[in-house]
Amino acid sequence: MSETMVDVLIYLYENYMGGEDQPPVEPSTLEDELTQAGFSPGEVAKALRWLDELAQVVGSVVETAPSAGVMRIYDERECAKLDREVRGMLLALEQDGILDPVSRELVIDRLLAIDHPRVLVEEAQWVALLVLMNCPGRESAFSQLEAMLYTEDACSPYLH
Repeated sequence: MSETMVDVLIYLYENYMGGEDQPPVEPSTLEDELTQAGFSPGEVAKALRWLDELAQVVGSVVETAPSAGVMRIYDERECAKLDREVRGMLLALEQDGILDPVSRELVIDRLLAIDHPRVLVEEAQWVALLVLMNCPGRESAFSQLEAMLYTEDACSPYLH
C-alpha cells in the first residue's frame, strides 16, 4: 500500500474529526490502529507530528489587519512545491471568503510541511479543511469548504 501522510490525515478526519467518534487517548493505541488500517508506521508518525505542528502554529498566530489590495507573492521554493493549480485554488478560496490572509498563510505553511516534492490540489483542499477546523472563529468557512469537498458539483472548478 502506498498511502501518504495526507492519506493518514484524511483517514483521521473522516473517522474521528468529522464525526462523533473520539480517537484513542493513548498515542500508541492510535498508532497501532492506523497501522492495522494499512498505513506505514513512518507515514503515521509524520501525520501525527504534522497535526501537532498545526496545533502549535495555530496557537502562535498573531492576527494583523490585511492592507487593502495586497496580493500574495509566492517565492521560488513555494512555486516549486505548490503548482499553479494549487495556488489558483488557494486564491479562489480566498476570493470566496473561505480563507482569510491568516488562514491562507497557515494553509501554505502546512502544505510546505508535507514531505513530498509537489502537493496535489486534492491534498491542498484537505489541508485547508484541517487548518480551518483548527482556527477559532472560522467555523462557517470550515463548513463551507467541507460542503464543497463532499459535493460532486462544487461551485469552484478547483474543488470536487
